[in-house]
Amino acid sequence: MSEEGDAKTLENARQDAREGKAPTTQAGEFIKEEMHHIREGKHGARSTKQAIAIGLSKARRAGVKLPPPGKRKASEKARASAKRAYKVGQGAAPRRKPSAKRSRAIRSVLMHEGHEAASHEALSTQARRAAARRTFAERSAAARKAARTCAESS
Repeated sequence: MSEEGDAKTLENARQDAREGKAPTTQAGEFIKEEMHHIREGKHGARSTKQAIAIGLSKARRAGVKLPPPGKRKASEKARASAKRAYKVGQGAAPRRKPSAKRSRAIRSVLMHEGHEAASHEALSTQARRAAARRTFAERSAAARKAARTCAESS
């Protein structure tokens, strides 16, 4: 099932790219898939932010042109990880194949995390907090762009 789901997600993201949608919109497909994985019990996440970060990382590795966050936007560790994922997605060879033991360990840790992070309530709270950090001008510019691109697609 996961292979089929991943292929569908990749196809949806590529479709978004063909339509000229922003890289963040393309990455949204991977985030949506990640939320689905958490809801169906494939694994958990400590927070909604972590679940989103996993989705963004998958998007970068899949080739979405989503640059790593700038200084002051994320921790040094998170930026380095995003930079690696971005390079892999843009054609660089991965440093080395992750060991089976490490993959298993990460999966088992995620399995012990909760599934609340993907709930509608948690996503809503995260969206409101993210919006609150943006200025009025940024929010209204985003709304104008959404209205414009929505009108173009129909």
